[in-house]
Amino acid sequence: MTMSRGLRRAVTGCAALALGLLASASASASTPAGASTVAGPAGGTSTAAASAAGRSGSPQSAVDRVADFYGAYTDVLYDSGRGPLADSLREHYLTAGLRRSLARWETVHHEDGVLRTKEVPTAWHVAYNDSGMGHCWTRTTLIWEDSEHRTRHTRLMVQSDLETMLISGIRSGG
Repeated sequence: MTMSRGLRRAVTGCAALALGLLASASASASTPAGASTVAGPAGGTSTAAASAAGRSGSPQSAVDRVADFYGAYTDVLYDSGRGPLADSLREHYLTAGLRRSLARWETVHHEDGVLRTKEVPTAWHVAYNDSGMGHCWTRTTLIWEDSEHRTRHTRLMVQSDLETMLISGIRSGG
Protein backbone atom coordinates (compact mmCIF):
# COMPACT_ATOMS: atom_id res chain seq x y z
CA MET A 1 0.00 0.00 0.00
CA THR A 2 1.22 3.44 -0.76
CA MET A 3 0.70 6.53 1.37
CA SER A 4 -0.37 9.80 -0.06
CA ARG A 5 2.24 12.53 -0.09
CA GLY A 6 0.25 14.57 2.51
CA LEU A 7 -0.05 11.63 4.90
CA ARG A 8 3.68 10.85 4.51
CA ARG A 9 4.55 14.46 5.37
CA ALA A 10 2.25 14.39 8.41
CA VAL A 11 3.79 11.15 9.71
CA THR A 12 7.32 12.45 9.06
CA GLY A 13 6.49 15.74 10.82
CA CYS A 14 5.07 13.91 13.87
CA ALA A 15 8.10 11.63 14.01
CA ALA A 16 10.47 14.62 13.81
CA LEU A 17 8.52 16.40 16.54
CA ALA A 18 8.60 13.30 18.76
CA LEU A 19 12.35 12.89 18.25
CA GLY A 20 12.91 16.57 19.00
CA LEU A 21 10.91 16.32 22.23
CA LEU A 22 12.76 13.15 23.18
CA ALA A 23 16.14 14.80 22.58
CA SER A 24 15.07 17.86 24.59
CA ALA A 25 13.86 15.70 27.50
CA SER A 26 17.09 13.70 27.39
CA ALA A 27 19.20 16.86 27.54
CA SER A 28 17.10 18.19 30.42
CA ALA A 29 17.44 14.92 32.31
CA SER A 30 21.22 15.01 32.00
CA THR A 31 21.44 18.59 33.29
CA PRO A 32 21.61 18.67 37.10
CA ALA A 33 18.80 20.37 38.99
CA GLY A 34 19.58 24.02 39.59
CA ALA A 35 21.83 24.20 36.53
CA SER A 36 21.26 25.45 33.04
CA THR A 37 22.89 24.84 29.70
CA VAL A 38 24.58 27.90 28.22
CA ALA A 39 26.54 28.54 25.05
CA GLY A 40 30.23 27.93 25.61
CA PRO A 41 33.31 28.87 23.62
CA ALA A 42 33.38 27.90 19.96
CA GLY A 43 29.62 27.36 19.89
CA GLY A 44 29.67 24.38 22.30
CA THR A 45 27.52 24.15 25.38
CA SER A 46 28.39 23.92 29.05
CA THR A 47 26.39 23.53 32.23
CA ALA A 48 26.38 26.54 34.51
CA ALA A 49 24.89 26.81 37.95
CA ALA A 50 21.60 28.64 37.83
CA SER A 51 20.15 30.55 40.71
CA ALA A 52 18.67 28.46 43.51
CA ALA A 53 15.00 27.66 43.47
CA GLY A 54 13.03 30.86 43.83
CA ARG A 55 11.27 31.69 47.03
CA SER A 56 8.51 34.16 47.51
CA GLY A 57 6.04 35.19 50.13
CA SER A 58 3.57 37.77 51.28
CA PRO A 59 3.10 39.53 54.60
CA GLN A 60 -0.63 39.02 53.99
CA SER A 61 -0.29 35.21 54.06
CA ALA A 62 -0.42 33.49 57.45
CA VAL A 63 1.40 30.47 55.99
CA ASP A 64 4.19 32.65 54.58
CA ARG A 65 4.56 34.43 57.92
CA VAL A 66 4.95 31.08 59.74
CA ALA A 67 7.55 30.04 57.15
CA ASP A 68 9.33 33.40 57.50
CA PHE A 69 9.38 33.06 61.29
CA TYR A 70 10.72 29.50 61.33
CA GLY A 71 13.31 30.35 58.67
CA ALA A 72 14.59 33.43 60.49
CA TYR A 73 14.40 31.84 63.95
CA THR A 74 16.29 28.75 62.78
CA ASP A 75 18.95 30.91 61.09
CA VAL A 76 19.46 32.99 64.25
CA LEU A 77 19.75 29.96 66.52
CA TYR A 78 22.08 28.23 64.07
CA ASP A 79 24.31 31.30 63.71
CA SER A 80 24.40 32.72 67.24
CA GLY A 81 22.18 30.74 69.61
CA ARG A 82 19.36 32.02 71.75
CA GLY A 83 19.82 35.70 72.45
CA PRO A 84 18.33 39.13 71.90
CA LEU A 85 17.67 38.61 68.18
CA ALA A 86 15.80 35.33 68.76
CA ASP A 87 13.78 37.06 71.48
CA SER A 88 13.02 39.96 69.11
CA LEU A 89 11.74 37.51 66.49
CA ARG A 90 9.46 35.94 69.09
CA GLU A 91 8.23 39.42 70.07
CA HIS A 92 7.48 40.29 66.44
CA TYR A 93 5.85 37.05 65.24
CA LEU A 94 4.20 35.53 68.35
CA THR A 95 1.24 36.74 70.40
CA ALA A 96 1.92 37.80 74.00
CA GLY A 97 -0.24 34.90 75.19
CA LEU A 98 1.82 32.37 73.24
CA ARG A 99 5.08 33.86 74.53
CA ARG A 100 3.83 33.42 78.13
CA SER A 101 2.68 29.87 77.35
CA LEU A 102 6.06 29.02 75.78
CA ALA A 103 7.92 30.40 78.81
CA ARG A 104 5.93 28.05 81.10
CA TRP A 105 6.46 25.10 78.71
CA GLU A 106 10.20 25.77 78.51
CA THR A 107 10.52 25.93 82.32
CA VAL A 108 8.95 22.48 82.62
CA HIS A 109 10.64 20.80 79.62
CA HIS A 110 14.02 22.62 79.50
CA GLU A 111 13.77 22.88 75.72
CA ASP A 112 12.97 25.58 73.18
CA GLY A 113 9.18 25.73 73.02
CA VAL A 114 9.11 27.01 69.44
CA LEU A 115 11.14 24.02 68.21
CA ARG A 116 10.12 21.53 70.93
CA THR A 117 13.77 20.51 71.40
CA LYS A 118 17.16 21.81 72.56
CA GLU A 119 18.70 21.30 69.12
CA VAL A 120 18.57 23.53 66.06
CA PRO A 121 17.06 21.93 62.93
CA THR A 122 19.01 21.76 59.70
CA ALA A 123 15.89 22.35 57.59
CA TRP A 124 12.19 23.11 57.91
CA HIS A 125 9.04 22.86 55.84
CA VAL A 126 5.74 24.73 56.32
CA ALA A 127 2.48 23.79 54.59
CA TYR A 128 -1.10 25.02 54.85
CA ASN A 129 -3.32 22.65 56.81
CA ASP A 130 -6.70 24.26 57.50
CA SER A 131 -8.45 27.48 58.46
CA GLY A 132 -11.63 28.52 60.17
CA MET A 133 -13.07 30.73 62.89
CA GLY A 134 -10.42 33.41 62.40
CA HIS A 135 -7.44 31.06 62.51
CA CYS A 136 -5.11 29.32 60.08
CA TRP A 137 -3.23 26.12 60.90
CA THR A 138 0.02 25.13 59.25
CA ARG A 139 1.89 21.83 59.42
CA THR A 140 5.48 22.66 60.26
CA THR A 141 8.12 19.96 59.91
CA LEU A 142 11.54 20.51 61.46
CA ILE A 143 14.30 18.29 60.10
CA TRP A 144 17.53 17.20 61.77
CA GLU A 145 20.38 15.12 60.48
CA ASP A 146 22.57 13.44 63.09
CA SER A 147 26.28 12.69 62.87
CA GLU A 148 25.53 9.34 61.22
CA HIS A 149 23.43 11.10 58.53
CA ARG A 150 20.14 9.74 59.86
CA THR A 151 17.23 12.12 59.40
CA ARG A 152 14.79 12.91 62.20
CA HIS A 153 11.61 14.96 61.97
CA THR A 154 9.58 16.93 64.48
CA ARG A 155 6.08 17.77 63.33
CA LEU A 156 4.23 20.75 64.75
CA MET A 157 0.80 22.24 64.22
CA VAL A 158 1.12 26.02 64.26
CA GLN A 159 -1.93 28.25 64.71
CA SER A 160 -2.07 31.84 63.44
CA ASP A 161 -4.67 34.52 64.11
CA LEU A 162 -5.90 35.78 60.75
CA GLU A 163 -6.79 39.23 62.11
CA THR A 164 -3.31 40.01 63.49
CA MET A 165 -1.31 37.49 61.38
CA LEU A 166 0.56 36.53 64.58
CA ILE A 167 1.36 32.97 65.59
CA SER A 168 -0.91 32.16 68.53
CA GLY A 169 -0.35 28.46 69.16
CA ILE A 170 2.22 25.71 68.70
CA ARG A 171 1.58 22.09 69.54
CA SER A 172 3.34 18.83 68.82
CA GLY A 173 1.92 16.68 66.08
CA GLY A 174 0.76 17.64 62.69
